Amino acid sequence: MKTLKQKNEFLYFALRNKKLRMALSLIIFFLALALIGPLLTPYQPYDKPNPLGAQAPSSKYWFGTTFFGEDVFTQFVLGLRATFLVGILGGGLATFIGILIGFIAGYRGGLVDEFLNVITNIVLVIPTFAILLIVAAYLEVRSVFTECIFIGLTAWPWTARAVRAQTFSLRTRDFVDLAKLSGMKSLKIIFTEIAPNMMSYLVMAFILQFGGAILIAATLDFIGLGPTNAISLGLMMQKAVLWSALILGSWWWFIPPGLAITAIVGALYVMNVGLDEVFNPKLREM
Repeated sequence: MKTLKQKNEFLYFALRNKKLRMALSLIIFFLALALIGPLLTPYQPYDKPNPLGAQAPSSKYWFGTTFFGEDVFTQFVLGLRATFLVGILGGGLATFIGILIGFIAGYRGGLVDEFLNVITNIVLVIPTFAILLIVAAYLEVRSVFTECIFIGLTAWPWTARAVRAQTFSLRTRDFVDLAKLSGMKSLKIIFTEIAPNMMSYLVMAFILQFGGAILIAATLDFIGLGPTNAISLGLMMQKAVLWSALILGSWWWFIPPGLAITAIVGALYVMNVGLDEVFNPKLREM
């Protein structure tokens, strides 16, 4: 009964929160465009339907065409798919690793905590871009999935540290002591007793990792270390800059992907603020 009341209370304040509503609406809009958009175009990302080269947006080419006659709208909607895929897989993997290590380190403490803390610190100081240059030199073909794996394996430390600190404070609570006395195993205590009490924090950690993964992927794509066999918003911007679209006035080539990345990441961070206001009674909008 108490759980149902808490759910109703959460929904009530979530629906009243303007930041959460606006941010979620924007995310849903871009997600729907990523899912439905490819059905609205007959082209592939590197098809050249316009033999005249660069052309401003029109009824035939909604977002215009590149210098090579490629349809920008086609590249944009397929790039959106790659962006959300990176956010979900890359951010999800980073969140999962961070949560797992943070829970174990915070609950067990002692030598286990020190060992995991050393690993976390090592990953934090690894020169990520130097490793990427080495990987790029040896991998002639790089996919979006490869990018997701790399982001997930390098972006988890801050989540691990935050979850570890929260777990430290929860492991001494009475309900945890009762679970230990009942003979419950450590992993079961972590995921059935501690984790539910941190669910709001874990959700917000995933949202931050989601946005962070998108930004990292866009950066990698922009400097030429992204996928070699796919299209993404970062790659669109990289090619637009490479071929001087800004200088030559082809604004339709670089503004849509740049605006979309900014809007999605901005909406995710605003959503995080909105959720914080919903979960924290002291910050709720009455």
